[in-house]
Amino acid sequence: MISYSAPGRVNLIGEHTDYNEGFALPIALPQRTSVTFTPAETDTLTVVSDHADASVRIPLVTVPGEVTGWSAYVAGVIWALREHGVAVPGGTMTISSDVPIGSGLSSSAALECAVLGALLSAAGVQIDRIEQARIGQRAENDYVGAPTGLLDQLSSLFGEVSAALLIDFRDVAVHPVPFDPDASGVTLLLFDSGQRHGHVDGEYAARRASCERAAADLGVGSLREVQHRGVEVLEAVSDPVDLRRARHVLTENERVLDFVAALAELDFAAAGRLLTASHASMRDDFEITTEHLDLIVDGAVDAGALGARMTGGGFGGCVIALVPTELTLKVGDAVRTAVTGAGYAEPELSRVYAAAGAG
Repeated sequence: MISYSAPGRVNLIGEHTDYNEGFALPIALPQRTSVTFTPAETDTLTVVSDHADASVRIPLVTVPGEVTGWSAYVAGVIWALREHGVAVPGGTMTISSDVPIGSGLSSSAALECAVLGALLSAAGVQIDRIEQARIGQRAENDYVGAPTGLLDQLSSLFGEVSAALLIDFRDVAVHPVPFDPDASGVTLLLFDSGQRHGHVDGEYAARRASCERAAADLGVGSLREVQHRGVEVLEAVSDPVDLRRARHVLTENERVLDFVAALAELDFAAAGRLLTASHASMRDDFEITTEHLDLIVDGAVDAGALGARMTGGGFGGCVIALVPTELTLKVGDAVRTAVTGAGYAEPELSRVYAAAGAG
């Protein structure tokens, strides 16, 4: 019997930059998805989840489109591993998780990476973490049908205690960056709005396509290739919506690097301002926030947070805020009052920190 687990993630800053070969700065969360796998001489994998009423039997020769719903992520990993040349064993697998589903904390990547690790362990195959991330991404892109980048899988696989991960998606390189705001009297708060999202509904794909059109107008393969030329270069983008999408990407990349520089100086006030600027860019240029999320951000900042932003792919999910520790109760109460006063459900509030990756 093999037990393996992988964490969800919070992206501190750098949203929708991964598939544009830019920069992002996530942390792995303490919340994890765990799998227990018992191999057997069979040509199927029977999966049971604490989030589902019935088990699902997945053929090891599964192909895209055959399995849907939550178990498609498991089936996608089986398919992607076999495509990679791994002889995936059959058997039974139980899954448990405390990573909220659909909240922008990457429950899907946590599931993929946990299943991937268990199956590789059972098969006796070692694959480096970058390639594991690519296999997980292929499962999500080509089997499930969500056109996501590598951010979530890399975050789950490379997570470190008290460290954020500066990811350069052009070189696919991960650099740990010390991140321990609590040691400086600052707390990272997570507000789960309860507003759920889905990436397969077309909005995520539409943003990616818009960025690709902007890059094509500029005659480059990705927006990263014009990063050094500044936003002025975007005057050559023909469609005004595509221009705004590209402007978010270029300015967001700069914010990631500025955030890392602020962390090096333990300047959490500057880091907070960058979070709020990131949210404004996602709201106005990339148009992936909601009135609900905007209300949480504004409420947190008005109550004394150093900064706040939506985290994740958008259209729902969670908000993070850097808050002086002595103001956490005040900020939490202010956000709850603002949100419930506007007719929304009370958000779930928790303190989060950088935790270990998959293993």
